[in-house]
Amino acid sequence: MRLPITPVTTLCRELRDEVRRSYRAGRIMLAVDGLDGAGKTTFADTFAEAGVAVFRASIDDFHRPRAERYARGRTSPDGFYLDSYDYATFRRVLLEPFRDGAQTATIGFQLAAFDLARDAPVEAAWTTAPRDAVLIVDGIFLHRPELRGAWNWSLWLDVPMEEAYRRMALRDGSDPDPLAPSNDRYRLGQERYLREADPQVAASVIVDNSDPAHPRRVYRDFC
Repeated sequence: MRLPITPVTTLCRELRDEVRRSYRAGRIMLAVDGLDGAGKTTFADTFAEAGVAVFRASIDDFHRPRAERYARGRTSPDGFYLDSYDYATFRRVLLEPFRDGAQTATIGFQLAAFDLARDAPVEAAWTTAPRDAVLIVDGIFLHRPELRGAWNWSLWLDVPMEEAYRRMALRDGSDPDPLAPSNDRYRLGQERYLREADPQVAASVIVDNSDPAHPRRVYRDFC
């Protein structure tokens, strides 16, 4: 089905074509990163619809068990940044076999490993793909050191923190004030990520998603 022409789909098609000019054959792994509330999942879904042979995954399906996530305390920002996700499993069952499948398309990969709502692993469901397939992963912290070098191309979806927390309040019923004590775990954990990983510099492309109906590519000034 052909996507309608909108500012979102137009930008996604432009980005798709840019990626394919750099990677004309073989498998490609793409990351859509940003703050909580930036609109990563929606943007990544539209980006995927603009391509062919695309597989979608989210880092949210690779959480660690609740006991490990909260081992440093339920309000710990360090716990949020350091302990939320199982990067070893993420690499072992998804990233590495997906990449290896460029040579042998029969190699299976797993698009999800953990059910956050049940706090339990999911039953392994192995998928295969063509040798020129594309994997698009959305989620927070995708430019952290454990994942550097994993992506052929990556995007930072930029929104003001105040706007991100307004959206999360509508979505989750949380406090819309980023400085509210109930948000400290998440805000401070993400601020640590911004300081240590500098994802805006690491990303291939920055997109301003302050208005999700009219996303705008941001060109960095290196002068």
